[in-house]
Amino acid sequence: MVQIGYTMMTEQAGPRDLVDHVVRAEEVGFDFSVTSDHYFPWLRSQGHAPYAWTVLGAAAQATSRIPLMTYVTCPTFRYHPAVVAQKAATLQLLSEGRFRLGLGSGENLNEHVVGGGWPTADVRHEMFVEAVEIIRALFEGKHVTYHGKHYDVESAKLWDLPDAPPPIGMAVSGEQSCRLAGRLADLVIATEPKQELIEAFDRHGGTGKSRVGQVPVCYDPDRDAAIARAHDQFRWFGSGWKVNSELPHPDSFDAATQYVRKEDIAESIACGDDVDAFVEAVRPYAEAGFTEVALVQIGGDHQHAFLEWSEKTLLPALRDAFA
Repeated sequence: MVQIGYTMMTEQAGPRDLVDHVVRAEEVGFDFSVTSDHYFPWLRSQGHAPYAWTVLGAAAQATSRIPLMTYVTCPTFRYHPAVVAQKAATLQLLSEGRFRLGLGSGENLNEHVVGGGWPTADVRHEMFVEAVEIIRALFEGKHVTYHGKHYDVESAKLWDLPDAPPPIGMAVSGEQSCRLAGRLADLVIATEPKQELIEAFDRHGGTGKSRVGQVPVCYDPDRDAAIARAHDQFRWFGSGWKVNSELPHPDSFDAATQYVRKEDIAESIACGDDVDAFVEAVRPYAEAGFTEVALVQIGGDHQHAFLEWSEKTLLPALRDAFA
């Protein structure tokens, strides 16, 4: 069974709406939820970027069943890893054990705001490893002193810890990140249905661990309206992570995607209300070995219609297809 999740996408809705959406997602029967953690939207047309951790705290109180997860938090620039450990432990307590800490090495789009430049991928991975080591050490509940190449921690301790710490997920995009995730993570995270990522994760120690994917969709009874909205707000998605991690501003993404056509979007994102097209959008993840897939409904103002349709039509079809 592939579990089907719902995405609270902070780039396209305000904080109160995001909480309202995940409450309804729980009611209609989504298996889990994930939340992006951005300082900027990808494109200006998305129009939002509230603080994800405040939203998650509110969501933890407003829901009772649906698991919560960051997809993903960068623990190396805007946040010191000791602070990430503290807020993750607190959220695990607030949610009564429903939180998973999804981590990634970050995007320039969100992390440039604190200055200091944007280092190469190799340096970002070095920082990422140190951050995960610090977070795991603090989850053990002891005083932690750590002096690494990139981070220092002086006698830190988490005073409010859950009985079980949040599982840690790590985002991957290639062999090097899969090697790190296989060694350090409890689950793997990816935004592309590449079987080679799962195989590399397993090869480096990930066998038997959860693997979580994400796919954008755009429900609307008017397929042309869905395609236009997806083109307006999500044409950046197909650029690939090596591009997406480097660009520093929504205007950069606008310029980089200026030649993406509506026809290109219609071919790459399930748009409209043909449930079979949505099932086929999830199928590559299931065939690649992903155990969970979070859907992103494009358009902050179009969540409730999508959630109603999901309850009646989409979720039953997905469960029939991937049971």
